[in-house]
Amino acid sequence: MKAYPRLLQATTVPATLRGFLLPFALHFRECGWEVDAIAHNASQCAECVEAFDHVWDVRWSRNPLDPSNLLTASKQVRKVVASGQYDIVHVHTPVAAFVTRCALRNMRKQGKPKVIYTAHGFHFYQGGSPLRNIIFQGLEKLAGNWTDYLIVINHEDEAAAKRLHLVPPERVRYMPGIGIDTAYYAPTRVSDKDIAAVRRELGLSAQAPLLLMIAGFDPGKRHRDALEAFARLGRSDVHFAFAGDGRLFEGMKELATSGLRIQKQVHFLGRRSDIPALIRASVATCLPSEREGLARSVMESLCLEVPVIGANARGIRDLLEKDCGVLVKVGDVEGLANAMAWVLDHPKDARAMGKHGRECMANYDIRHILNMHEQLYTEALSP
Repeated sequence: MKAYPRLLQATTVPATLRGFLLPFALHFRECGWEVDAIAHNASQCAECVEAFDHVWDVRWSRNPLDPSNLLTASKQVRKVVASGQYDIVHVHTPVAAFVTRCALRNMRKQGKPKVIYTAHGFHFYQGGSPLRNIIFQGLEKLAGNWTDYLIVINHEDEAAAKRLHLVPPERVRYMPGIGIDTAYYAPTRVSDKDIAAVRRELGLSAQAPLLLMIAGFDPGKRHRDALEAFARLGRSDVHFAFAGDGRLFEGMKELATSGLRIQKQVHFLGRRSDIPALIRASVATCLPSEREGLARSVMESLCLEVPVIGANARGIRDLLEKDCGVLVKVGDVEGLANAMAWVLDHPKDARAMGKHGRECMANYDIRHILNMHEQLYTEALSP
């Protein structure tokens, strides 16, 4: 009887498993592999329990300075890997990736498991704090000694990985993200009824233009830039919706109300399950982030043929530089306002840009990414 490989996916929190890695679990299990996962409180995620053969809980913290990560969590990881006899351990997200690689540094010297790291955007980047960049570059160089293959998902990270020699260049693999289901994020999947329901909820007429930003409310996403640009736009017939939550949520609502006085045109929606309908109800989406790994919301928008106004930053630039959207310098509020005005004043050109965006998304489709992982795993397991 043929023995199929055993794969362990490691992430810091189960949200990463649920949001990105379930298709990988299902695909490789269908291929006969045994696929397990490890994350903090992974057993509390019903979708993860269903998708993976087995899920393991580990007590690590999202705080990279928490000493328990290298004390308690490392021991747990070694125990799980030793009992599971995994052929490949694939690590994601900064804390899980560093702790797991450190914990397995001696085990992998025996040839098993092979350790693969997908960097969902390095914590150092062009324009970032010099001190922060130096610290995180040093940590990645150290962990690179315990890594068999490094996957990067944008070209800035690819260049940095090779320039800094994080792993030997021939073991750096560029992949265009971790996959998006272009069949699910398709214009034909969103009905006119779905779009009308969104506009009715927001109290919009059929003619009122809507702009949309999909992002968690943390400083790096730069919601303030979007709000200030929208206020500067100064068009009373246009509305702006924000989908997402986070620690800056209430502060941005206060800015829109008391600071900018645009509350009648701005909608803070919180977390949503109807993202495709929200996107299709919009004339454009906006993402002024200072950095991304590879922006999921941008890919979703382009798949749905809606153009994007994005900051010229890592993980956004990769997706928009082929005339799939409008790129604006990070922090350029006036530029953002001008880009919004262009989209509103050139609806035909904006729609054409969105249609071109969907054509560019074929290379990012989940089926293509799964095939790339199959090839890499085969190479990693070759004698």
